[in-house]
Amino acid sequence: MIRHARPADHAAIRDIVHAAFGQADEADLVERLRAAGDVMFELIEEDENGEIVGHILYSRLWADSVHLYAALAPLAVRPDRQRDGVGKRLTAASLETAKEFGAHAVIVLGHPEYYPKFGFSAQAAAKVKSPYSGSPAFMALALEDGALDEALLVAYPDAFSG
Repeated sequence: MIRHARPADHAAIRDIVHAAFGQADEADLVERLRAAGDVMFELIEEDENGEIVGHILYSRLWADSVHLYAALAPLAVRPDRQRDGVGKRLTAASLETAKEFGAHAVIVLGHPEYYPKFGFSAQAAAKVKSPYSGSPAFMALALEDGALDEALLVAYPDAFSG
């Protein structure tokens, strides 16, 4: 079952994010984003026993545009459930949720072989300027027609530089 994360889930989410990345950096990022009020939304997937097995977070990007742009980061799946489709289900559900929130496009700094499965590409991010521009891991996906057709400057929440 995929649902929005609740405060009662935060400790389990931290454990999953830490375990998935093998370090605390991404789990700390999640906590900094929450503390600063920069989280757009978080989704989790629970298994049949009600245990959280995956988490995805979106934060708002500041852009030189009237439209809303979102950053997907991080996506984490409990190590023993990786390659079971949890990440795929969370990503697909989160893209629909981002549309519901009114996001014009989503930007990700992620694995160049994973995110293209969902339509993300470095080519779509070619006109987006950010500290991460130019990296093959810097990809984008337009959720609305024309969302990435013009040059766009985006700023990430301060938590990303923390």
